[in-house]
Formats: sequence, C-alpha cells, structure tokens
Amino acid sequence: MRAVKAIRTPGGLSVRVDRRASAVVVLLVAAALATAVVLVGSGDFPMAPGDVVATLLGDGTPAQEFIVRDVRLPRVLVGLLVGAALAVGGAVFQSLSRNPLGSPDVLGFSHGSVVGALTVIVLLQGGAFAVAGGAVVGGLVTGAGVYLLAWRRGVHGYRLVLVGIGVAAMLTGVIHYLLTKANLVDATRAVLWMTGSLDGRDWSQFWPLLAVCAVLIPLCLAFGRPLRMLEMGDDAAYALGVRVEWTRAVLIASAVLLTAVATAAAGPVAFVALSAPQLARRLTRSPGPNVAASAVMGAALLVSADWVATSAFGDRELPVGVVTGVLGGVYLLWLLVTERKAGRV
Repeated sequence: MRAVKAIRTPGGLSVRVDRRASAVVVLLVAAALATAVVLVGSGDFPMAPGDVVATLLGDGTPAQEFIVRDVRLPRVLVGLLVGAALAVGGAVFQSLSRNPLGSPDVLGFSHGSVVGALTVIVLLQGGAFAVAGGAVVGGLVTGAGVYLLAWRRGVHGYRLVLVGIGVAAMLTGVIHYLLTKANLVDATRAVLWMTGSLDGRDWSQFWPLLAVCAVLIPLCLAFGRPLRMLEMGDDAAYALGVRVEWTRAVLIASAVLLTAVATAAAGPVAFVALSAPQLARRLTRSPGPNVAASAVMGAALLVSADWVATSAFGDRELPVGVVTGVLGGVYLLWLLVTERKAGRV
C-alpha cells in the first residue's frame, strides 16, 4: 500500500498527501538548490559554496557581490525556471496524450518557437528582445495550429501526437530554409541560439520568465486532479464532473505558453520536457501528472546539465543544450525500447 496521509484543514477540507511524492519533491528541491549554489561558485573566479551563501546573505566582498548577484545568479535562476517550465509543459502534454512521447520536443511546439525566432533573426535582423518575442509568438501560433488540426469532436491523445509530429516535420523544413536564406553572421547567431544556452542570461530574461511561471505553474498544479481524471479517458472524466474540453484547452494553452517563454529565454533546450516528467513519475511511483515533482526535477536537471557543460570540459564551455541533447537522446532510445517491449509502439 502507498503511504498516503489525510490532512484536515481548519476549514474542514480533507487533503490527501502522498508521503513518498512529498519526500521526493523535498529532496529534489534540496538537490536543485545545492547544485545552483555550486554552479554560482563555478567559473573563472571560483567560490566555495559557503562563500556563495554568505554573499547571497549580504556578507560578501564588493567583488563577490558583483560576480554573484550581477553575473552568475540571474543565469542560474533562469536555468531553474526554464527547467521547471519545460518539465511542467512536458508533464501536461504527456498526461493529455497518455503517451510518454507526448512532449513539446516531439509535438512541434519547440519547433514553432524556433521558426518564430529565426524569422526575426534572418528576415528582420531583430535584437534579443525581438527574437524572444518571435519565439513566443511562434510557439503560440504552432500550439493553436496543432490544437485545431487535431480537433475532431474533441482532441484525443494519439491524434494530438500524430498531428504534432507532422507539424514538427514541416517546421523542420522551414527552419532549414530560413538557415539557407541567412548570411554568415545571422546563420551563426541562429545556430548558436538553436543549440540552447544560458550564457549571458541576465535579469531582463529572468523577470518576464518568473512572471509567467508564477501564474501558469500554480494554474497547472490547480488542474492536477482534473488532469489525472483525463488520463482515464474523456468518458470517465465526464462522468466524474470534469469539463473536459475547457480543462484540456486551458492546460494546452498553459503548457504551450510555458514552453514558448522558456524557449524564448534560453533557446530550444532539448529533452528536458520529455525526460523530467518520466523521471519524476518513476521516483514518486505515483499515478497522474506529478506536476510539482516534474517541475523540481526539470529545474534540477537543467542546472545540473549546465554545471556539467561549464565545468566538465576544462576551459571550453559548452551550451547546456548540447549536454541535455546527448543525455536526452540516450534516454529517448531507452524509452523507445521499453515501450516497444511493452507493445505500446
């Protein structure tokens, strides 16, 4: 039996708490924060974790204050939020499609953000703010297109996945076309952005990302119970009182916007949205979307990958998207083999 405890609030509301899932979330939060402190202390001016914590508490030297607060801290915070946003988007889509491959990487939403950003870079020669706006618009337009193409008396899981894969294939062709139209400078800038990187991220990327995450992640958490019911099928969800199409539309819009804003902030960081929800579910051993566990798993994964990218290769710093792409590709192959053995693909 699962270790589930019922807690009664002062208002008389009874809340069921899964002890294992709660413990996993607490441990993942601790791991993410510890890795973030280590990452802040890494670089050309190394700092011990104790010095980093002391500086954050206001006891550092002026040089440490500048390096931590103005240079490294915003990068790490953007990494935490990007990982959480991508993971929540992946958890929502995997639950709605009832398919472990149903993530923004596979369904084409990340590709839409890339097309939007490349359009601004190649055709409009826009700056960083315009590129971010193009990524958000591209992701939202792609999300709306996939939803409308998959609609037929409702949106069902496998149809959503198949339509998303088709849209991703078409958008890949558009990406290649835009790269052939770019001059050398714009092509280099575009390829660097497409890799996915936290390098140079500052407070101007952090605050908009924080505002979106502060609204949409709690919204997805609030829809956790209806989302779990949708995993049982539309008919069962209707019977349990869920407004199926309204719930699905709100969750898809939230997940698409989270993915688009995360991509705008750091580029298309690969496979976090695919792997983080699955790893969280395996750790919690809990059914349902596991939105909270997925969010902290995504944050921990991304800052850990960034630490590897910046520290494991000597003086050569890699974009974080390279590390997540390699690790995520291995995970995807393992997942496909597992699903094939289970007869699901």
